[in-house]
Amino acid sequence: MTLRIALAQLNVTVGDLPGNAARIAAAARDAVAQGAQLLVTPELSLCGYPPEDLLLRPAFIEACQVQLQALAHELAELPIAVVVGAPWPLAAPPVQSRSQQAPKGFNAAVVLQAGRMAARYAKRELPNYQVFDERRYFVSGRDAGESPLVLDVAGRRVGLLICEDAWFDEPARAAQAAGADCLAVLNASPFHVGKPAEREARMARTAQGVGLPLAYAHLVGGQDEVVFDGASFAVDAQGQLTARAPMYVEQLLVLDDGFRGAVAPLPEMEAQVWGALTTGVRDYLGKSGFPGAIIGLSGGIDSALVLAIAVDALGADRVRAVMMPSPYTADISWIDARDMAERLGVRYDEIGISGLFDGFNASLAPLFGGRDRDTTEENLQARIRGTLLMALSNKFGSLVLTTGNKSEMATGYCTLYGDMAGGFAVIKDVAKTLVFRLAEWRNRQGPSPVIPQRIIDRPPSAELRPDQKDEDSLPPYPVLDAILARYMEEDASVEQLLAEGFDPAQVERVTKLIKISEYKRRQAPIGIRITHRSFGRDWRYPITNRFRA
Repeated sequence: MTLRIALAQLNVTVGDLPGNAARIAAAARDAVAQGAQLLVTPELSLCGYPPEDLLLRPAFIEACQVQLQALAHELAELPIAVVVGAPWPLAAPPVQSRSQQAPKGFNAAVVLQAGRMAARYAKRELPNYQVFDERRYFVSGRDAGESPLVLDVAGRRVGLLICEDAWFDEPARAAQAAGADCLAVLNASPFHVGKPAEREARMARTAQGVGLPLAYAHLVGGQDEVVFDGASFAVDAQGQLTARAPMYVEQLLVLDDGFRGAVAPLPEMEAQVWGALTTGVRDYLGKSGFPGAIIGLSGGIDSALVLAIAVDALGADRVRAVMMPSPYTADISWIDARDMAERLGVRYDEIGISGLFDGFNASLAPLFGGRDRDTTEENLQARIRGTLLMALSNKFGSLVLTTGNKSEMATGYCTLYGDMAGGFAVIKDVAKTLVFRLAEWRNRQGPSPVIPQRIIDRPPSAELRPDQKDEDSLPPYPVLDAILARYMEEDASVEQLLAEGFDPAQVERVTKLIKISEYKRRQAPIGIRITHRSFGRDWRYPITNRFRA
């Protein structure tokens, strides 16, 4: 007999233990039908990843144990071993005081076979960087004295690893020393630009390092800020790619005894980002139970891009666009907004805000005491729009998708309780220069462009005062985004930026804006992470902060 391994690329939901177990059971039946003797599911596939502080609740850990038992019983008659990712309690939790957290447990791979939990492996390497916070919740299997786990299946000896384990040498070598002749890795590795290729390259080095083939079962789907892109794969003992599942879809990837299978292509960068954004929107709304989305359409490129993403993610029937012209809205803005709404087939409404704006100004005039107009009046327009959108959200239950990009969020070029008002920030981690690239990419994908070319070609403007342009207040976006990438995403110092030839005044301006805008970002809705450092779980800077480099 030769070994056939099935990798279950699953889209699970945090906390939906019965639903996730049903997905695992269905994958097991499919794997048996395709002749597999071993099914490997993603990391924490039973409870979803990341479950965060649910792991501190004993009732959650107990429910996971109960569900594992029920799943083992359901799969008892299937001639297959099923590896399930699940939290596992410590055998003897320490006595705690009220000030301590709940007992930590293991991030485990549990083997279900013949109606029972036949074996268990505890993750050895616990990541605590970027979006990961596993040392808050788990104990390392190595530190707890847990042994590597090697399964005997169909004449092969399969060593189990969990995600970060495979990025280090020791766990793979420990599995090899325990007799493994191949490796299977359970994974939940959030997407960012470049991550799929980076994973494959690192797993190739791991396989080469021990001279063993490696199978990589990866999660797919959105969970709050993070998106898991799938693309489960296998490499041979020489590190050569031998199989790959598609990105962003649930699939069972079956490997033969040589770890060979179907090889789906890796899409170009823009397609990968588009997949992350549409998956993030679809799953955030779908898993949270929102019936649809509402978008304030301005006639500018950011809201146009968000509308296109939302329609691709949800369908036109679940998306509503609202145009709210003010006294400074150019005619071409509402013309282009109408045009785009018609192209995508969404419901489109217009609510003029000139009267409301006049009413606010009249009410505030006695208090402003004859002071000149400034950003106060500009922000009033944004806040009127935010109020109207949230009223529609309250009345109809749909979620407001905000339209601010990463360049704006970095520099505070956004209005609290105005254009920042909403429930989910779709392009929060998309720099303005990438906004343009994505818009042009999307227009090339269909039989006809969905974003009017004039929206892409026009100089960006908030249209909150006469003849306003973004570059009146900000450096040119190519310069701004380059500084942002080096300083915020890559932690380059001011000295490094100057040595690289950036203009000192622009560096001072951008870095100062990033620092003084933290109080706004802390109040912003969460958004989809597509870079290795986003303004979210990756970025934890104090609001009250006098340090200056």
